[in-house]
Amino acid sequence: MPNLNGIHHVAYRCIDAKQTVAFYADVLGMEFEVAFAEDHVPSTGAYDPYMHVFLDAGGGNVLAFFELPEQPSMGRDANTPEWVQHIAFKVGSVEDLLSAKAHIESQGVDVLGPTDHGIFKSIYFFDPNGHRIELAADTGTEKDLAELKRVAPLMLEEWSRTKKAPQHASWLHERARASHKEPF
Repeated sequence: MPNLNGIHHVAYRCIDAKQTVAFYADVLGMEFEVAFAEDHVPSTGAYDPYMHVFLDAGGGNVLAFFELPEQPSMGRDANTPEWVQHIAFKVGSVEDLLSAKAHIESQGVDVLGPTDHGIFKSIYFFDPNGHRIELAADTGTEKDLAELKRVAPLMLEEWSRTKKAPQHASWLHERARASHKEPF
């Protein structure tokens, strides 16, 4: 098996490719890089016209979307809460996060947060396709991250047996709750 060198791109479906590119450019400052359009899917040969657009998400990361006009309307998994499936982007600082929130709200987009997760703070909003987007600013220390890495296998093992939230990292949630009393 060759060594993986990161994610080449992540692809989602969109309702309207032009509207999606405009949203990600205007709201998040992503540069529109590449578009492919075909009538037949290259991997299967099936007839299924599509527009495939690629946006630069920074740091060598690419976010892509497919518009599929001849497929049934997009939907979401009704059995999965809408907060679960999301695309999270990293920003440089909490100040950048707050600045992004102000900018996104100025574009008429409703924003939830910031939410303190103990080792990062996030804001959340939806794109025009109904995809939940998160912007996150890291706040954890190397010591925090090392401890979370240490307890991760223990937590997973306990979860696998009990399906109850393990308490190995309860300090993280306690710290996040305590920070809600402080202004950002």
